[in-house]
Amino acid sequence: MSQANLMTGDPYDAIARLGTAPLWRYYGNLFAAEPKSRAVPYRWSYAALRPYLLHFADVLSLEEAERRVLMLVNPGLTEPPATTTNLYAGIQVILPGETAQAHRHTAGAFRFIIEGNGAYTTVNGERVHMRPGDLLLTPGWHWHDHAHEGDGPMLWLDGLDYPLVNALEVGFFELYSERTQKADVPDDISSRQFIHGRLTPAWDPKPSANSPIGNYPWEETSRAFDAIADDASGSDADGVVLEYTNPWTGGPVMPTIGCRIARLRPGFRGVSRRQTPSTIYHVVRGEGVTIVDGQRLEWGEKDVFAVPGWAAYEHRNASLSDDAILFSYSDTPAVTALGLYREEYVR
Repeated sequence: MSQANLMTGDPYDAIARLGTAPLWRYYGNLFAAEPKSRAVPYRWSYAALRPYLLHFADVLSLEEAERRVLMLVNPGLTEPPATTTNLYAGIQVILPGETAQAHRHTAGAFRFIIEGNGAYTTVNGERVHMRPGDLLLTPGWHWHDHAHEGDGPMLWLDGLDYPLVNALEVGFFELYSERTQKADVPDDISSRQFIHGRLTPAWDPKPSANSPIGNYPWEETSRAFDAIADDASGSDADGVVLEYTNPWTGGPVMPTIGCRIARLRPGFRGVSRRQTPSTIYHVVRGEGVTIVDGQRLEWGEKDVFAVPGWAAYEHRNASLSDDAILFSYSDTPAVTALGLYREEYVR
């Protein structure tokens, strides 16, 4: 075909039919000067959501809603629903006498317990008990189910990396052959073996990118804060911030999700910082405000809020007499593993 015949039609239409596109028409969008997340800063009020969770738990049977969860959907990430670009948060409720169908999935998950007692999750045959403030891990492709043998509702924060897993198109899901697993190891054995700081079992080391600890109990977290007291200055941006770590590696609890907990002293005013990972916060205790790219997110106890990647954030504890405690999780491990972590302080 001669060049003259080639040019009789619109050449852009022609190259589109050939499965190509001109880079010069997309160059500015493909290589932006800096990241701009589709997620927006947002806060979810626990006090406003809790009555609806209890309502749906009351009116919907387990057959109608196997997992009674309110997904915390970022206004900028509604289809498919997500809380930040790579992470998801939801609040789940289970009532006394109920169980949840055992399954497993590629996505890594955890539960941070908000309120209630008497429930447990079984992870690969180990029953791990829940208490407020506990962090329970369900690494990817681990069987897990839940049961509640106590009184009153049990509520917790679900965190998963399924938006990242789905974006990579590497997700799998499978139901267990029975509704619940039979416990085949002693209850809470993973926590009892590994939760002693620098002392770890030496008889059968099986290092993994996922932490072997099933439950990081609140009593240990509280003890750590008490031991530090006011003798450490902490981070200018995040206060006295501690990371939940994998005892085998010293790194994050899962290869895609990092979990932290921070104590903001009375009157704390953090410096403004931004970083490429996105972060989801849960207020364990206290009240305050986080300013995210100029937007004020005023938070109280048990609220959840999202800080998108590369958004400048600044924490402030509103109280002059009481600490504020913030649990958080981020996609920092995944971003760091890809060599894409970056941060800067905003003056």
